[in-house]
Amino acid sequence: MLETSARLLRLLSLLQAHREWSGPDLADRLGVTARTVRRDVDRLRELGYPVHSTPGTAGGYRLGSGAQLPPLLLDDEEAVAVAVGLRTAAAGVDGIEETSVRALAKLEQVLPDRLRRRVSALNAFTVPMVSAQRGPTVDAAVLTELAAACRDSERLRFSYRDHNGDATRRTVEPHRLVCARRRWYLVAWDTDREDWRTFRADRITPTPPHGPRFAPRRPPAEDLAAYVSRGVSTTAYAEQATVLLRVPLEVAAEKVPPAVGTLEAVDGGSCLLRTGAHTLDVMVVHVVLLGFDFEVREPPELVERMREVRDRLSRALPPSAER
Repeated sequence: MLETSARLLRLLSLLQAHREWSGPDLADRLGVTARTVRRDVDRLRELGYPVHSTPGTAGGYRLGSGAQLPPLLLDDEEAVAVAVGLRTAAAGVDGIEETSVRALAKLEQVLPDRLRRRVSALNAFTVPMVSAQRGPTVDAAVLTELAAACRDSERLRFSYRDHNGDATRRTVEPHRLVCARRRWYLVAWDTDREDWRTFRADRITPTPPHGPRFAPRRPPAEDLAAYVSRGVSTTAYAEQATVLLRVPLEVAAEKVPPAVGTLEAVDGGSCLLRTGAHTLDVMVVHVVLLGFDFEVREPPELVERMREVRDRLSRALPPSAER
């Protein structure tokens, strides 16, 4: 009986994690026969779970929308992690803070005393620091729609506003969402441009219907976070530069977030900064105000602009200051 119950929970977990499964795939995952899978599916239906099936060689099983949420099984560490995540949720997501508080209240009601005390202590002795520059936010419904399209490998149609506010219509094969501090980005294959693109989620307005489904492509990089960081901090700008910062990478990272530039450790306790800007003058100010000793590696035009700025600053100083 315990073995059957555990298998039912495992089957339910598989159905929740994937849009559709074939009978043989489920049998292989569960280590049982296809006949046992059919019996287990019937038991889930008897318990009120809407498991839909499609006959034939191309058929399979999928979990439909139900009137009730299925039971959620969490171990101690998972329960604490969910509670902490709800308390600190949702940087850059519009209107989700209140929803998170309601969900946290429900979770705390069912937490055992030992876990409730841990979560309460963390909440009581933590003071959130709210940034004065909140920046743009993305609607939670848009995020879930994008995530669902990624999960289901379903073509996505949307209107997209660029940094000038101009709108274009896009059809893409979505791959992943990437979160960088308060910004959310969608990495997708643009079917019209036949190339990978990165889209700011707060500039996306979905325009259903979506589909059809597609075969996932090989992603543009193994490290999608680094890929997006390069795109939004460097390659998106007219001027790009590589600068050697004479500080360790972990020190530079305190002043250079992923949306500003990418960092690479090099020998001698230094690191390479790759970044971009709309103009060389902006680049000069950006690099100088980091406050680190540095050496411009490329482009040569930035070296020349640095010399011009140095000479201009030197001429601006009164004679008494040139000591």
